[in-house]
Amino acid sequence: MNKWQTKQQLTDLLCSLVEYPSITGTKAEIAIFEYLYYILEDHDYYQNNPSHLSLHPLDDGRQLLTALVKKGNAKKTIVLLSHADVVSVQDYGSWENLAFYPKELTQEFRKVFDELPEDAASDLQTGDWLFGRGTMDMKAGLVVHLSLLEKAMNGEFDGNLLLLAVPDEEVNSKGMLTALPVLEKMKQEEDLEYKTTINGEPMFSKYPGDSSYYLYTGSIGKLLPGFLCYGKETHAGEPFGGLNANLMISYLAKELELNEAFIEEVNGERTPPPISLMQRDLKEEYSVQTPQAAVTMYNVLYMKQTISELNDKLLQAAERAKKNIIAHYDKQASFYLQSSQTSSFDPSIHIFTYDQLYNEAVHRHGKSEVERRQNLLIKQRDKGDRDFSTLLVQQLASLCKDITPMMVLFYSPPFYPAVSSHEDPLIQEAAKQAITFAEKEFDVVVSEQEYFPGLSDLSFIGPASQQSPIEELLRQMPIQGKGFNLPSNVMESLTMPIINIGPLGKDAHQWTERLELTYSFDKLPKIVTETLHYFFRS
Repeated sequence: MNKWQTKQQLTDLLCSLVEYPSITGTKAEIAIFEYLYYILEDHDYYQNNPSHLSLHPLDDGRQLLTALVKKGNAKKTIVLLSHADVVSVQDYGSWENLAFYPKELTQEFRKVFDELPEDAASDLQTGDWLFGRGTMDMKAGLVVHLSLLEKAMNGEFDGNLLLLAVPDEEVNSKGMLTALPVLEKMKQEEDLEYKTTINGEPMFSKYPGDSSYYLYTGSIGKLLPGFLCYGKETHAGEPFGGLNANLMISYLAKELELNEAFIEEVNGERTPPPISLMQRDLKEEYSVQTPQAAVTMYNVLYMKQTISELNDKLLQAAERAKKNIIAHYDKQASFYLQSSQTSSFDPSIHIFTYDQLYNEAVHRHGKSEVERRQNLLIKQRDKGDRDFSTLLVQQLASLCKDITPMMVLFYSPPFYPAVSSHEDPLIQEAAKQAITFAEKEFDVVVSEQEYFPGLSDLSFIGPASQQSPIEELLRQMPIQGKGFNLPSNVMESLTMPIINIGPLGKDAHQWTERLELTYSFDKLPKIVTETLHYFFRS
């Protein structure tokens, strides 16, 4: 009996998945994979082939799931990729307790119709949208993949389907990085030939009010550069006796936030400019001493630019900020200090990359002493990847206090390589087939975009858009080899063509996150089914 084929069945399945509050890093993120295993093992196929359904542990206690359906002795295999984690729900305010109950939340929103943004209120009136955290991003895509897996169990396809559901996509993509060797091992043990990976991330609007439908033949790249600003502390009563790290970081923000120099355009597609994801000083207690250090991190998206090119743009922004900081300091000092007074402090600022600062610290103290201090931090670590990266840089800066003030460029996880199968003949034809089928069967016009703009785990399995040496990044990543490892060699060995055909939703990562049900659960499964048939025929 089919459980996951009708629109109502898929809606009910979605609600059962959303009710697991699988926020990245919580116990529910573990539990939802156990639930996926439970609902799959009940099928006759897995009763007869239990080895084809598995939970695989991450090294932190979380787990990912693989579910293989083999068709006889076929080798040709298509990977269906999805993630089951979601972002937090504090943004829901008074509706936070309903964020994981889509039907109830949607009903509640009908009672407070006037409090919704205009676009959300308009969608609510249609009766065909379901609100809730994870409905769009991306449990709906996982639901569609489960329905396709059920079709495969019923013998629908002339080849193999491999469902891959991972945790941690919303933070570090540790689930996908762990999955790469799992896929490699399954390829050998099951004698599989990976044809392509289909992701089910939802389509993103290109601008407010965009009503177009999209599929994607690649996924945008992301860097998370940070700057540690290490100033010179002083008493608030002697403001020109030092340089406030908060002043330094504010001028960096002016140079980097929404900077048009980082916008990249490829075939009419454009990357958003950088935006700060975190900015704060590192002073731990209140006093009238100025903050000595501050840190900021920026979301930088790219398509075909190299890491080296982006690195240069970041350093150029730092040079401009340096010039403006010094000018600001000198101007304000001229207003405050009497003509006979001078400041003994020199506001000159050094700009380093992490690699340069590390070498400077080694030059002063020796490699064994620097490594001893870093090993001690590793042993005592109680911080997440981004805060720990900052701590490693801050310690090196403190070892080189004689050359402060300084700005230090470094990178933290996550890193998403830009990937594209736009030029791949197989993917181009598959996209054409999907677009033609959608228009012919449903009168829906779907447009191909090269880069999925919302970041996805396809970055770790698709062909790189630009052959940019990853070593350039790793040299500036303090945490690499210290509790975090980017397995670039495995990524290269498992490269395969990619495509993203996902549901229709709006407002990912917002309290108005919602899913449109008719396209997502009635039309989309048929579109992807037709695409799968094409892949197996070709």
